[in-house]
Amino acid sequence: MIASRQIQTLAVAALVVAGLAVVRAQPPARVQLAAKLQTELERLSASAPGVVGVGVVDLSSGERWSVNEALVFAQGSAIKIPLLIELFRRADAGEVTLTERKTLTAADRTGGSSLLQHFSDGGSAFSLHDLAVPMIVQSDNTATNMLIDVVGMERVNRTMASLGFPQTKLQRKMIQPAASARGEENVSTAREAVDLMVRLARCDLPLTPASCTEVRRLLELPKGGEFRQPIPAAVRVAWKPGGLEGVSTAWGVVALPGAPYAVAVMVNYGNAQVGETVRAVSAAVFQHFALVAGATPFGTRVDPALVKKIG
Repeated sequence: MIASRQIQTLAVAALVVAGLAVVRAQPPARVQLAAKLQTELERLSASAPGVVGVGVVDLSSGERWSVNEALVFAQGSAIKIPLLIELFRRADAGEVTLTERKTLTAADRTGGSSLLQHFSDGGSAFSLHDLAVPMIVQSDNTATNMLIDVVGMERVNRTMASLGFPQTKLQRKMIQPAASARGEENVSTAREAVDLMVRLARCDLPLTPASCTEVRRLLELPKGGEFRQPIPAAVRVAWKPGGLEGVSTAWGVVALPGAPYAVAVMVNYGNAQVGETVRAVSAAVFQHFALVAGATPFGTRVDPALVKKIG
């Protein structure tokens, strides 16, 4: 009798082990979802006019997706993120004071996206911190160039290189087509841009926690653009777009509850609809993370706060 029960127990145990082996042998559903996102990013890249670079990082697991992540792209105004970080780094080091005021003069006025270009010569003074606000929210080129004069292009590039981002370079002021024609372009790669945004999200930068928080707050201030359009307004997004003729870029941290992620999108050699590619990539990435947010490893929907993230 005892022997019979032992045999039955062993048989049941064998069936359980065999069942577990079958379950473990099956491709995890998350792996299939990740593969679908990679396929969609490659499809969008192949079908878009121009050349596309993408970098995506799951901030919970560290999982990555990419297309042409090592190619160097012109950045337009997205390069203002490294400038913003360097401004706060130098403030933390005591090399500049954010409350220091700079008087706007006629020599500072810069065209393009700039409200400050219409201010009177010598009529207004702005703190360095306050210049950062229109630089990020309105992409104000006058404010940007005034901050470049204070911070220094070489200092920005030195800090980026020290962080492991040697291809991220601020090489000219805003609205200097002759410099651009000479190849003095502001550049980065999708890999370096997304990794910089990951480090900002984790405050893994040479900044105090207070400065990290303020940099992110400034980047979260409302602004329009194709990258932001597919993401619900209730989701916090720290980001900056950039654009030049034939070029569209965006670097961002999307604080989606339960599935935060960092992303960089870059397009060059584009046409008049170049921004649509950025919007389509942003939509595809958000849709993936929206599926993952609040889901268990078996795909059950629960409160995101209850889900222990994989990895």
